Amino acid sequence: MTTKKFKKVIFDYYNQTKRDFPWRETTDPYKIIVSEVMLQQTQALRVVSKYKVFIKKFPTIQQLAKAKVSDVLKIWLGLGYNRRALALKRLAETVVRDHKGKVPDSPTALMSLPGIGPYTAGAVSAFAFNKPYPIIETNIRTVYIHFFFPNQTKVDDKELLPLVSKTLDLDNPREWYWALMDYGAMLKEKGFDKGRHSKGYTKQSKFKGSDREVRGKILKLLGKNKKLSKIELERLVADEKGRVKDKLKELQNEGFILKQKAYFELV
Repeated sequence: MTTKKFKKVIFDYYNQTKRDFPWRETTDPYKIIVSEVMLQQTQALRVVSKYKVFIKKFPTIQQLAKAKVSDVLKIWLGLGYNRRALALKRLAETVVRDHKGKVPDSPTALMSLPGIGPYTAGAVSAFAFNKPYPIIETNIRTVYIHFFFPNQTKVDDKELLPLVSKTLDLDNPREWYWALMDYGAMLKEKGFDKGRHSKGYTKQSKFKGSDREVRGKILKLLGKNKKLSKIELERLVADEKGRVKDKLKELQNEGFILKQKAYFELV
């Protein structure tokens, strides 16, 4: 398939069936970062309500930087992968302290911020600043494998990146990536999840019964109750594997919770 025909197929689909997300209605780099961090390992439809509440509570990067960790976590809880909330809070503090509150626009500078990897840096550059930078995420990966490697398994991103660069819309990368993501989401809905043919594909581990579930329960309980003892937490979490003590230490070391005498609370 030629580059011209490929782009026409993708844009034709997008122009007929654009998905509506609140983060597509802004070019504010702070709000784009919030959405991208929330979207890591989480489906877009699950993110929408949390994103709206989060932005209403912390409408600027300065307000997030000043916020208490406990207030950030209380909104984040239920979204999962709570380390992302802590990284986002630290990112805001870094931008305010080191960049005078202005989010940098280059992928290199963005990657120096807490919790920002190559994909997120490129995505922020594209969606906030409309800068053409090759990026790959799960839906984009699915599209390129579907069209260019239909009968191949274990496709490496190194094989895909030259195609992403070659087909990148230099004038409007923002909408081009939205179009690719929408097309990839459609393919997955129809059962054509070619991302599974990627060399780096790994099935997401089960949440039920995992360490993440125990950590999440602890944080949720502390979000509802100001302070709880280890004994109270062990009773309420009811983990058959007895992991509460170790997870409390982890959460303390990572900066999520504090211990005051015999009681634990959110930072």
